[in-house]
Amino acid sequence: MRLGGIELGGTKMVCAISNENGEVLDRYTIPTTTPEETLPKLLDYFKDKNIDSLGIGSFGPVDLNKNSDTYGYITTTPKPGWANTDVVGYFKQLNVPIGFDTDVNVACLGEVTYGAGKDIDSVIYGTIGTGIGFGVYLDGRLVHGLMHTETGHMLLSKHEKDKDFVGPCPFHDNCFESLASGPSIEKRYGTKAENLYDRDDVWQLEAYYIGQALCNCVMCYSPKKIILGGGVMHNEKLFEFVRKETLKDINGYIKKDEILNHIDEYIVSPKLGDNAGILGACELGRLELAK
Repeated sequence: MRLGGIELGGTKMVCAISNENGEVLDRYTIPTTTPEETLPKLLDYFKDKNIDSLGIGSFGPVDLNKNSDTYGYITTTPKPGWANTDVVGYFKQLNVPIGFDTDVNVACLGEVTYGAGKDIDSVIYGTIGTGIGFGVYLDGRLVHGLMHTETGHMLLSKHEKDKDFVGPCPFHDNCFESLASGPSIEKRYGTKAENLYDRDDVWQLEAYYIGQALCNCVMCYSPKKIILGGGVMHNEKLFEFVRKETLKDINGYIKKDEILNHIDEYIVSPKLGDNAGILGACELGRLELAK
């Protein structure tokens, strides 16, 4: 079986071919420019690859309602030129089944299928980097609703030492993304996160916000595992701080052994690294084929 996958990212587009065992057979990457420049290149890549299905994980917001007139569209994105882009409609030219979801949902699906969430039916995958987004997989399926989850815009309580900070989100001053994303770290300290790895105070404040968000996710979704990726999480020391803050915020309310005594196995890093999203996209296409 030859499974096609696409990651539509804000800075780059990744295409790949995999088999049903999670082996990447071929990969193609191009910069993200405009739909008119980018989409034809992606389509051309797949035309002679004899794929059986295609899965697409996209930056959003996107429309995931198959009964909607705009299903498969990128909708109100602030990324110039991409609002109201009919992604699924464009790739119908390949005449194969197409699965479509958010970039973080497909990364979550990749980790559930092949990585740190394998054989677990309720998992949350979070990307904390330029933006913040969480994919939610509960009772064996990706979660959708009115649209898709927007955990990055969960509202949080500011730290008393951070109360005057104005984050970069144009919609919410105190949302998760505004307080803890890569751009918020850079705005707060005047330099990129990777230049601050020796500053424990930076990462303790970061963990203060991530811990709040994870506590909220535990209370709302009750996942059996939380996987955290993205550029901000490349600082391994941050995991230790995050686990402590999450335990502090849960405050003994949930008395489960996995959290109380095995938090280092409950909040973990991805196993697939940069392949989580593309393998998840390929698996999404396989699931669509199976239908």
